[in-house]
Amino acid sequence: MPYLGSEDTVRELRRALSNPNIQSDPLRYRNSILKVIRAMSQGVDVSGLFSEMVKACATVDIVQKKLVYVFLCSYASLNPELSLLVINTLMKDCQDPNPMVRSLALRNMINLRLPSLVEYVQQPLTAGLRDRAACVRRVAVLGWAKLHNLQPRSEIDGAVVNELYGLLRDPDPVVMVNCLRALDEILKEEGGVAINKPITHHLLNRLEELDVWGQCEVLRVLQRYRPQAENELFDILSLLDASLVSPHPSVMAATLSLFLVLCPDLPAVSIAALERVCGPLLAACGSVSRETRFAALCHIQLLLRSLPGLMGAHYKRFFCGYAEPAYIKQRKMQVLVELVNDDNVAMLLDELKGYCTDVNTDTAQAAISAIGRIGRSYSDKCLEILTGLLGLKQEHITSAVVQTMRDLVWVCPQCSDTVCSALEGCEETLQDSQGRQALLWLLAVYGERVSSAPYTLEGFIDGVRSEASLGVKMELLTTAMRLFVCRPAETQDMLGRLLHYCIEEETDMCVRDQALLYYRLLHCGMEETRKVLGGRRSELSLGVLIGRPAEPISQWAYSFNTLEPLKQGGVETEPTSRGSPQHVTFDLNNDLSDTLNGSQIEEVHSGSDASCGFSFSSPDVLSLSLSPALSPQEFERLWTQQLDWHAEKGAEELEEEEDYVCLEEHIRCPAIPHCSPQSLQAAMQLVNIQTLAFTSAHTTPWRVYLYTHTQQAARSTLIVGELLYVGQEDEDVAGEEAGLSAGELVRPHGPEEEVKVTLKQQPRDDKALKGFLSILTAVLHTLSSESNSTRTQKH
Repeated sequence: MPYLGSEDTVRELRRALSNPNIQSDPLRYRNSILKVIRAMSQGVDVSGLFSEMVKACATVDIVQKKLVYVFLCSYASLNPELSLLVINTLMKDCQDPNPMVRSLALRNMINLRLPSLVEYVQQPLTAGLRDRAACVRRVAVLGWAKLHNLQPRSEIDGAVVNELYGLLRDPDPVVMVNCLRALDEILKEEGGVAINKPITHHLLNRLEELDVWGQCEVLRVLQRYRPQAENELFDILSLLDASLVSPHPSVMAATLSLFLVLCPDLPAVSIAALERVCGPLLAACGSVSRETRFAALCHIQLLLRSLPGLMGAHYKRFFCGYAEPAYIKQRKMQVLVELVNDDNVAMLLDELKGYCTDVNTDTAQAAISAIGRIGRSYSDKCLEILTGLLGLKQEHITSAVVQTMRDLVWVCPQCSDTVCSALEGCEETLQDSQGRQALLWLLAVYGERVSSAPYTLEGFIDGVRSEASLGVKMELLTTAMRLFVCRPAETQDMLGRLLHYCIEEETDMCVRDQALLYYRLLHCGMEETRKVLGGRRSELSLGVLIGRPAEPISQWAYSFNTLEPLKQGGVETEPTSRGSPQHVTFDLNNDLSDTLNGSQIEEVHSGSDASCGFSFSSPDVLSLSLSPALSPQEFERLWTQQLDWHAEKGAEELEEEEDYVCLEEHIRCPAIPHCSPQSLQAAMQLVNIQTLAFTSAHTTPWRVYLYTHTQQAARSTLIVGELLYVGQEDEDVAGEEAGLSAGELVRPHGPEEEVKVTLKQQPRDDKALKGFLSILTAVLHTLSSESNSTRTQKH
């Protein structure tokens, strides 16, 4: 914002610049120009001095020239006509004997950024490429890139491009790197600078001459080159060996990224490279720069997705310092969770316990959450710590502990007894809505084991009028109903008061509608209410799986040394998985048969959704991924939500729906319901399909719940599915009830057993869904044939 009195300031500066006595004194004249630049930096509009400053550029004083050029580049767009007056001076300076003057004039001629000056700039830029001084060639090379940005639709002369390619062998290393950047910019639409074998080896041989920035730039460009033979590949790796342990973290990261890109088919080489950079990465974690430490921690998390034991011996290096910022402490705790094993679990838990009382509430809650994730493998030790933290009676600690216990009992039901005994008196400390929702959920599920559950619930109901959180009110309704089912005598009165308030006085329609739903459900009788609210969330024979295979290095190699790890690092991974799941790319015409032992995909018979009008064609390339991971809670929510959606909508509405699709198919695979769960899980994980829950073998009805993410043509979708086999006996019973004998039963596919496949996809992608169904069919056929042959051999 211009200062008050700016007009007087400009008037005074104009008077000084026009004073012949000042112009005759170089020092006073330079000081006057310096005052103009100072006023410009302070927000004063000094564009009215443009003509005086144009006159001032005609000087031999280099300092004065620099000051004047700063002014002209700032105000040239406001005075395009007057800017033409400075061209003669700039053209003259481009031929000055002093190379500093030539480079300065050439740089500022481009920085004026006026399309009308393009015709005057091309000739000095061309001459600058052949200048004897390296500083002029540096400016001229970048000048062509700036000229291309100024007129992106105009084509650069092919002779200039060839000359830039020739300057890749310039003796000055900065000129060589500037040529790479300029060619990348000019040839952007063609894929950037072309890298062949001679250029690659020339750049690698001169790598030591470059500064840190230049080395990173060269290593980035070299990722486009693919060696033609294995001998050439190892020659390149030998030249890169010294840079792999560079003391500069940026050079080390760029070199490792190039290693991983060049060796996708040599996992042993990639692993050896990762092991060598452990030292530099750990050193970067102790850097003075907080940004460097944070980036190093994010990239270490990336490495641990494939090699969980890589940093296991150095876990103490990730202990948090007192003065470290919260975001670094939280990232270190995420790394510590990945490094837990039987030998260090006691020390790590003791360290994390100390962080739980950190003055920063976010850090304390992150430490409690980390202990909860470790508790999925070491539940007894972690529950002891969590229970002790409840005794501190601090609001944010109690809230985080209750939320952690809720998540822990979901995947570790054996912890429920300890959690129930620890809930006594927690409601007095909880103030935030997330903690109260977690407590109410625990009371709803395990209320019959908590002796004080009705009294705790009564306190919530008495304060419902002053409750501001919508989520707490809805959770309170569900808890009261579920507690009424198991303990009716103690909760009947308070449930009535709660329903009366929510129906008659509550203004929020969501709460009111949920209360009306429960009120009408109670009119259906206690048996029906108990069936709806008191049922198990999953079948007795289903077991939740949280383990996932290590991710291949090739999956994240291209994201190494980019901003991607910094964005993804905030997502906490499961401790037992030691990283995110892998991606597998299928060429359905070639790779699938090789991956699954040449099994043929049989004809799939349409089920109930065949009328939806699917017209699939097999996709050429389909990538399956388990990242981001889907928790059991998220899966249940998506499955039930989409199941209800599918029931409410008709076939015509589903066909028009763009964001959701449901498909049901029947697959003939005789022995698949009898294969072991371990074999099923291993086969699914081989092709990146996660079996989230499954029924034991030889059990009817037999179910499997699974999910995956598809990636095709830069579009990602989520697929959740269910495999269901009801059993031959159930079909016979249904036929007898219909009055048919065993011989009259119609089995359209003969005696072979059918598995019903139900798939839900969002957003809709018909080709990806059909491709996934083909992959799933091939997996089931392979398993079925192997299981059938095993059973035959036993008989």
